[in-house]
Amino acid sequence: MVRHALDRRYEVVGVCRERSVAKLDAYKGRIRVVPGATDDREVIRTAVAGCDGVLTVLVPWGVRRYATGTAQAVLDHARPGARLVFSCGWHITRDGKDVYPWRLRWFVKVFGWLARLARVADLDDQVEACRRVFASDTLWTVVRGSDLEEGESQGLPRWSRHVGDPVLASNLTRRVDFALFMVAALTDGKLVREAPAIVGCKSPSALRAGPAAGAP
Repeated sequence: MVRHALDRRYEVVGVCRERSVAKLDAYKGRIRVVPGATDDREVIRTAVAGCDGVLTVLVPWGVRRYATGTAQAVLDHARPGARLVFSCGWHITRDGKDVYPWRLRWFVKVFGWLARLARVADLDDQVEACRRVFASDTLWTVVRGSDLEEGESQGLPRWSRHVGDPVLASNLTRRVDFALFMVAALTDGKLVREAPAIVGCKSPSALRAGPAAGAP
């Protein structure tokens, strides 16, 4: 996301855990880094001050509502009128109309139970975080990502309002293109208050669907 934002000549402020700041050394001198946790309200207040857009990864680490705390801090401290773009997985539903393949339902149920038991992650935390975003009156977008793979960019992913749309059947997106969609959403008015589920534009299901003509 940092690279895509810099390519668009945006001024970038990044929040990064203190122990991981060195991972951003490639951008030293080109971005401002605020060390700290994303659920730290003071860290977020400092980072988003004056920003026209905020890109937020909702990670449900641990069992202390990390994702919910992150989302609430951004909702509370981003300036009025800022574009807020959040990311999560396909398992999040906005209106209950998504139709999930059995493998995804099984994974969410089993992984969610094991992760919570081990106190590693809590998928319900991400559900609550997104519920708060959906209920807000901000200019939000929640990007719901498929499974990810590494590799060169294939271009802007395809999207649909609901999992179960045939265009999404391949359930695979390049990681770099997930980031591309996040950054592109900042200036895409069609995505305001939408929760697009995305898939790679060159995945088999996207190619079978034919040229994009807007979301269904």
